[in-house]
Amino acid sequence: MKPEGWEITTVGKTVNIASGQVDPKDEAIADLISVGPDNLLSGGGIEKSSLKSARELGQISGKYAFDRNAILYSKIRPNLNKVALPSFDGICSADMYPMWVSDSARANREFIYFVLTSQGFVSSATSRSFRTGLPKINREDLEAIEFPLPPLPEQRKIAEILRIWDDALKKLATLRAAKNKRLGALRYAMLFGELRLGDQRRNWVPTRLAAVTHELTARNGAKGFGRDYVMGVTKAQGVVPMREQTIAGDISRYKRLPPRAFAYNPMRINVGSIAMNERDEEVLVSPDYVVFACNADGLDPDYLDHLRKTSWWAHYINSGGSGSVRQRTYYDDLAALKLPLPELDEQKAIAAALNTARDDLAATEREIEAVTRQKRGLMQKLLTGEWRVEGEDS
Repeated sequence: MKPEGWEITTVGKTVNIASGQVDPKDEAIADLISVGPDNLLSGGGIEKSSLKSARELGQISGKYAFDRNAILYSKIRPNLNKVALPSFDGICSADMYPMWVSDSARANREFIYFVLTSQGFVSSATSRSFRTGLPKINREDLEAIEFPLPPLPEQRKIAEILRIWDDALKKLATLRAAKNKRLGALRYAMLFGELRLGDQRRNWVPTRLAAVTHELTARNGAKGFGRDYVMGVTKAQGVVPMREQTIAGDISRYKRLPPRAFAYNPMRINVGSIAMNERDEEVLVSPDYVVFACNADGLDPDYLDHLRKTSWWAHYINSGGSGSVRQRTYYDDLAALKLPLPELDEQKAIAAALNTARDDLAATEREIEAVTRQKRGLMQKLLTGEWRVEGEDS
């Protein structure tokens, strides 16, 4: 039901979408900042640190011009929800739509931005984007999407409320970046002996991974775990349930992965797909994976888990320790790695300190997720009129 005083309108009746392109090689255009879909953040915003001019990028194909009063909307994969309010004049990819509010006495630019980033709008745009191989919404379909529009004073108040939530999320994102940087610096300093704990002064002995780990080859067997125990390994999420369609019909040959043991795909460890099983129970992984565990008297699993997240580790994996690019890394290849290894008690002390920094970062990430969910719910209430607010002119 339409809220009292609101109207049902369409994108085409509310904004003007740019038409006609400019030449980025033109001297009057070449030094303008050029924005592409990759520069826009999912959920809204621009990653400004990645921006360059058309000249710096060597661009030659036609672009749309925009100014600081525009709204930028990526028409490629609208499910990614890439929309921005630029604070500068520039040009943008033809895979984006610059648009301007057609009547400022009827619609507020910032309110329209929040409409475009709302779940309902994203769903509508996504459903209209599958007419070609690459999901993309055309101008006519975008202009036809309907949404409820409140009176202008209420639009301004809604935009003000949602801006406060966006500002809170930006501050949390800045805090997350700082904590992530601190964790990286602590890992480098503590795992390579630059920062020692307490009175720890014993020398570290370069030790091959083979001396402090062992490969695990136990299989699931015919009467082992069920399919719910099958896991995959990703760089971003670690050990996670494997998609059903990728699991073989017969899982008897799948390997067992105990708690605090490590698993990786030998063809994908170069992109960081290795993880420790942080679950309290044994799980299964593909028979193609390499599985290994730390020797209890030689290497702390948490210590190794932090070490594998350093650039030093990545360099070894990608170069094979000899400068050549390796296509597959099996256990014997990985086991040849020499670790900067203190004694076990110092390993555990270092891991405990790094775990504290890691958990602090994770707490901020959870807070960002919670605030994002809350903002999403608030947008649903405010942008549909379920919750009404009084504008300044009401």
